[in-house]
Amino acid sequence: MWQKEHARSLELLTEARTLAEKNKWYKQLFLATNNIGANYYNILEYGEALNYYLEGYTIAVKELEPTDEMVVLNNIAILYSKEKNYEKAKEYFKKAYDIARENNDEIKIGLYAMNLGNLANEMNQPKEGRVYILESFKYLKKDPQFMVLAQVGLAENDLLQGHPRQAREKALSLYQSSINLNFNDTGTSLMTIITKSYLAEGNYAMAAASAHKLLSTTTPNAETKKNVFGLLAQAYTKSGDYTKALQYKDSVVKAIEELEETKNKTLLKNNEAKFQIQDYKNQLAINQEKSAADRKLFYYIIAVIIAVVTIVILVLRNISVKHKQKKLIAEQNEKVIALELEKEKNENLLLEKQIRERETQALLEQEQLKSEIEARNRKLSAKALYLSGRNELIEEVISSLTQLPSLAENRSLSGHIKTLKSHLRTDHEWDSFITHFEEVNHGLLNRLKVLHPSLNANDIRFISYIYMNLSTKEISSILNITAEACRKRKERVASKMDLPENVSLYDYLSNV
Repeated sequence: MWQKEHARSLELLTEARTLAEKNKWYKQLFLATNNIGANYYNILEYGEALNYYLEGYTIAVKELEPTDEMVVLNNIAILYSKEKNYEKAKEYFKKAYDIARENNDEIKIGLYAMNLGNLANEMNQPKEGRVYILESFKYLKKDPQFMVLAQVGLAENDLLQGHPRQAREKALSLYQSSINLNFNDTGTSLMTIITKSYLAEGNYAMAAASAHKLLSTTTPNAETKKNVFGLLAQAYTKSGDYTKALQYKDSVVKAIEELEETKNKTLLKNNEAKFQIQDYKNQLAINQEKSAADRKLFYYIIAVIIAVVTIVILVLRNISVKHKQKKLIAEQNEKVIALELEKEKNENLLLEKQIRERETQALLEQEQLKSEIEARNRKLSAKALYLSGRNELIEEVISSLTQLPSLAENRSLSGHIKTLKSHLRTDHEWDSFITHFEEVNHGLLNRLKVLHPSLNANDIRFISYIYMNLSTKEISSILNITAEACRKRKERVASKMDLPENVSLYDYLSNV
């Protein structure tokens, strides 16, 4: 697993899990199940990972000690935080934290307190986060690496509470004194805090310099590139350097595309791993069936031999040569019938194997088609966000230029303004977007119009963004409205479609 050979790891863990289940070795069953979940987490298949973590949690609760229970609770919480389900993440982190306190496990108390603090920072609850982070300090003193992570969380907390200079000084000190900046991306986190602190103070030149330093001193992944390019675009926009701002806006889009490409490759590897595991299970089932068939054949042959020997003895003792010849003919007929039955059985086994192979191939093709649709929707999402960001920046430039006193006298400048206006998104671009959306999600919009004829064009447009799983912030940016207005529109559309309160709009659209 650590060598990223996930297909082989899953095969071995599945075999270990089968042995543990058969022999009721609950500790080994828990370890195998938990590590299968870890494999799926590493290949970004969070749904599968959660299923195995929950199964491991059930085993730990029923058969093992609380120390095993809190380990898998922490894993489940990390998964929910990755999925932005912060309430669920907080619930499971708190359960792990409480068990650690009950068992007086100091390192685990400190680690889970730090996790709760960092989660509170992500939820923009810095006061609560600070309490947990400061609590973690007294438990993590014996572990320098985790202590550094806790101090990073405290610097992030300072920034959230409006103390950028204090946050930056802590981050700079940690950056200079930390032995291993690569541990859990410590260096990247510290430089990001430094950049954000300069932005908060309005020192855009230093913010840009810090961001460039982050890109030059590390080898950032696609997610980090996207965040850093976004900070650079923000810094140059605020400082009035719109050319560089546009350049880094484009870089953000490229980083998003690179991130999506990485996710697609990971998803493909995941599907390949699933296919190999399914093939392994099929082969195991075939071998078991073959062994059972071999045992039946062996018993059948033994029975036939015993019967034949008994009959031969009786024939030698009780009947004439003529009867013996008839018996031999009967024996030959029995062997022919046995061979025909064996042939038919082998043909049935071969047919079953072919059927399984076809079902497995069909499943793989279905998964590949689903991956392709999701990838195209992500490209549409990236394009929509790019158009929104581009138009917003162009409108800011036009607004700045139209306020110049010399605008009326400068025909060249007026011409440039008209050119910029022509680059703003038009209804034709929206029509093109809808056309591509229909190609990717064939029949969805027509189906919605039949089910809900009261929906208008704006509702359909809003629903398209919801179906692509864009966040409220991203949709409000595309539509140039506030996040609150976006939430109200979502409620209004759900009401117009007569959806029950316990059914989310995204889940309903996925079923349609």
